[in-house]
Amino acid sequence: MWSDQVWAVVRKDVLIEARSKANLNAMIFFAGIVVLIFSFALGPNVARLQVAAPGILWLAFLFAGVLAFTRVYQLEEENAAFEGLLLVARNRSAIYAGKVLGATIVMIVIEALVLPVMAILYNLDLWASIPQLFLIGILGTLGFAAVGALYGALTMSLRAREVLLPLLLLPIAVPVILGSVKATGYIFAGHGDYHLWLELLVAFDVIFITSGFLTFDHLFAE
Repeated sequence: MWSDQVWAVVRKDVLIEARSKANLNAMIFFAGIVVLIFSFALGPNVARLQVAAPGILWLAFLFAGVLAFTRVYQLEEENAAFEGLLLVARNRSAIYAGKVLGATIVMIVIEALVLPVMAILYNLDLWASIPQLFLIGILGTLGFAAVGALYGALTMSLRAREVLLPLLLLPIAVPVILGSVKATGYIFAGHGDYHLWLELLVAFDVIFITSGFLTFDHLFAE
């Protein structure tokens, strides 16, 4: 079944990250350093920290996500396993869906660890807003992963993939990033209507995921 193939890819990718831990630790460390450095750069002014917090938070997630998308195909390319995966899969869209969900799960783990650190450093009272932040995190991460998994496949066989992937990925992902930052900003501020930005995030997710499904199979057509 299609869902079984998706689950197999998700399970494989998540288990690889959980067992190796090297890349996951690097992403967590990198995201934490970004949050920490900006907290010192902005100084002790609480109002300034809280205004800048949404952009800094998603900037940290953005950089960690680029590392995740570089990694998502790397092991399979090095061991020539991706060709076998393409041959085994009855529907190649299942590979794409599994890669998107796997990257999303890894990034959500990173976000769940970094957010409490930011709440402490930036003096943010977020506990009452956890459900809204979780929803924004899911929508923003899913849209970002939909683009990242597609461009990760495009660049996986290139020598300069670490350089080309951000150049290709970031301009396309700008709408999702901006929507996530604005919605998070309203949550941090405790006022304003963030529902419009949630609707935009849903629309972007649908567009990007649909585009990925329609494009992925043609990337590896013989």
